[in-house]
Amino acid sequence: MPELPEVETTMRLVRPLVVGRTIQRVECTWPRTVEGDVKAFARAVQGQRITQAWRRAKWIVLDLEGPARAARHMLVHLRMTGRLVVEPTRQAAPAWWKVGLHLDDGHTLWFLDVRKFGRVLARSASIPEFADLGPEPLSSTFDGAWLHTSLQARRRAMKPLLLDQTFLAGLGNIYVDESLHAVGLHPLTNSARVSLQQAQELALVIKRVLAEAIEREGSSFDSFYRTPEGNPGSYQAQFQVYGRDGQACRRCGTTIKKLVVGQRGTHVCPRCQPLRQKRN
Repeated sequence: MPELPEVETTMRLVRPLVVGRTIQRVECTWPRTVEGDVKAFARAVQGQRITQAWRRAKWIVLDLEGPARAARHMLVHLRMTGRLVVEPTRQAAPAWWKVGLHLDDGHTLWFLDVRKFGRVLARSASIPEFADLGPEPLSSTFDGAWLHTSLQARRRAMKPLLLDQTFLAGLGNIYVDESLHAVGLHPLTNSARVSLQQAQELALVIKRVLAEAIEREGSSFDSFYRTPEGNPGSYQAQFQVYGRDGQACRRCGTTIKKLVVGQRGTHVCPRCQPLRQKRN
């Protein structure tokens, strides 16, 4: 599933192509993408002007302005295989398209989705999907002090906790594995055993890893993720542990192991990330 860097990259590349444009017409080939009622979705967004694009967690948000009682936001979740592309309307529709938003400048914002898990939703001023989300890891509110206090209060294994969107928004399997390896924490480490120094280092590492991944337009860890321009990301060339089970750790040479933690495939270097039973 695309994670924060891939969603951020998609949003940044789509934003200049759609902001200021008005949605003139909506098409949909898979009603579940818009929660089943295509006509209601179309009524909510047609005639609306897109005024801004931003990201929250793994959601892309397009702010809308138009008739009273119409939607004020359109939310896009890429899920496993979703993509956004903007192309001239006169061109043939791309393969696997599920929703097409025809804009007033002769282009169409297409939502493509091979596996049909993605969602494109219309929302009013309130966005219930955001009510329980944790802080953004790239925001100023996320720092070592906050992280340490929050880890101490949970007493959970680090990997599942960092994946919990109500704890911290936007992180996924790839960037949690990479961040934990960078600071030498085992994914099964009890969060209450993480010291303040480790929490401060982890907060900085998470910010750095995410920023570097965004700079490289995300990670094409499979054949599905492509930017709106059709290019793969390149951060996968920087992976230290993720997807490298059976290979040598780039830091110490130990063979990287793949574990299952919280029902998720998890990559760890046994030497760089020992599981310590005592409080640090």
